Amino acid sequence: MNVIELRELRFRWPGQARAVLAIPQLTLQAGEHVFLRGPSGSGKTTLLNLLAGILKPQQGELHLLGQPAHRLRAAARDRLRADHMGVIFQQFNLLPYLSLLDNVLLPCHFSARRRQQAGNVQASARHLLAHLQLEPALLQRSVTELSVGQQQRVAVARALIGRPELVIADEPTSALDADSRDRFLELLFHEADAQHSTILFVSHDARIARHFPRVLELNEVNQA
Repeated sequence: MNVIELRELRFRWPGQARAVLAIPQLTLQAGEHVFLRGPSGSGKTTLLNLLAGILKPQQGELHLLGQPAHRLRAAARDRLRADHMGVIFQQFNLLPYLSLLDNVLLPCHFSARRRQQAGNVQASARHLLAHLQLEPALLQRSVTELSVGQQQRVAVARALIGRPELVIADEPTSALDADSRDRFLELLFHEADAQHSTILFVSHDARIARHFPRVLELNEVNQA
């Protein structure tokens, strides 16, 4: 099954003479680990916002898990994202007034589907955090007390809880050294494989490509 399928997709920002994205075709199959590389300004963030349903293409088709996201209203796109997608942001976007554990549980508050998929949400969160090598003593601490590496693993657990079919990672290793980056990718792959999640990992860093079985260059995919 295709988790992502784009056909003749085009997007242009208001006031721009030409499209920032013009993608004839792109598909990601269930369970794939795909690395999408592109330099700054190449349209990576725009593409991620289209996939997440924050933006809507002006032309073409965007299917997510078989649903025509290009035809859905904003509220339906938001529900599709909440129910089926985990996102790891470059700056992690953890809530500083919540504990580590409560940050991980957030998706289950917004999605009944992910809450059901998780089963016992507390146990599921603790299981993920243990596999990501976060000690139980940290779970009630504010995320502001954690190291960058620990915050990153919290962001991974939050993205994965409730078994979303698609995990999108937006430059999440930019602040890490090579060893920490490699350990992070190993943990991400292991946990995503355990629940059969597809990974789309977006970065400008070509050194990451060797970790992925499939590598795409945005400048080759995008004909804008």
